Amino acid sequence: MRKLQGLRCGMFALLFFSFCFCTQAQTSEQQQSHEATLAKDFAVAGFIAGSYRSSSGEAMVYRLFLPPEYDAAKKYPIVLWLHGAAGRGSDNFSQLVGGNAAGSRFWTTPENQAKYHAFVLAPQVDATKGWARPHANTPPVAIRLALEILDTIEKQYSIDRAREYVVGQSMGGEGVWAALSIAPQRFAAAIALCGYGDAYMIPRVAKVPVWIFQGEEDPLVPVRRAREWVAELRKAGGAPKYTEYPSIGHNVWDVAFGEPGLAEWLFSHGNAAAERAGLRPAPTGSHHEIRPWTWLGITTNAANSKRA
Repeated sequence: MRKLQGLRCGMFALLFFSFCFCTQAQTSEQQQSHEATLAKDFAVAGFIAGSYRSSSGEAMVYRLFLPPEYDAAKKYPIVLWLHGAAGRGSDNFSQLVGGNAAGSRFWTTPENQAKYHAFVLAPQVDATKGWARPHANTPPVAIRLALEILDTIEKQYSIDRAREYVVGQSMGGEGVWAALSIAPQRFAAAIALCGYGDAYMIPRVAKVPVWIFQGEEDPLVPVRRAREWVAELRKAGGAPKYTEYPSIGHNVWDVAFGEPGLAEWLFSHGNAAAERAGLRPAPTGSHHEIRPWTWLGITTNAANSKRA
């Protein structure tokens, strides 16, 4: 009898400890899931989630940052952010985080918002595509969709047509030159990090103010490529601003978005030709959806540089 009672007690104890363990494990998983959700919300805070579908059925998701205290009676500049390869996908998230965080969030810091009050548009390329690499269609589908999204934002919000800018890194740097080539009079200025275009683009893009950043030790985009591109732009009558960082590899964005005077340089440029052109109509037959988030900014660090 005592043995039976002892066995029962042992079984109850085992069941009790098993229940406690399972409850603790479940609580831990819930906590981790909650923390992951909070981290994702923090990463995209301030950016509206949107989706776009062209009249021909092509789709692209994007994020849009609205300046705090936006007033439709005023005109605002906008930065089109073209992410690098790590930002590809359809999660509408990766274009703002990791290596793409500095370039997308630099413009949303409280300091820069207080001075420039800029929108930031961050579309996301599909995982199998790039901004400027060859496509079946011409111009490349991805950059065309990004510009069409920009068209719709112009219609929905009070955007200053004379102060539209395009910024991109690596694959997105290639996209900068594609955007300037496709719409040579649209952007007042641009910033391109470790990404370049094709020779046929030179006459179309040379006169646009562009600040180019390149790492001297870049194993993916050789510094020779950057120097040749800059030389060709200058030969065509352009005056690009070129910053080359010694002992820096491909991740030049780690230091470039801490460059003193970067925001001041970009927003100092205006585009009178675009202002005279008036607003573009939104593409007909397109589908467009947005969802609200809350606002938050971050900061970046400065670094030393070598300029050409």
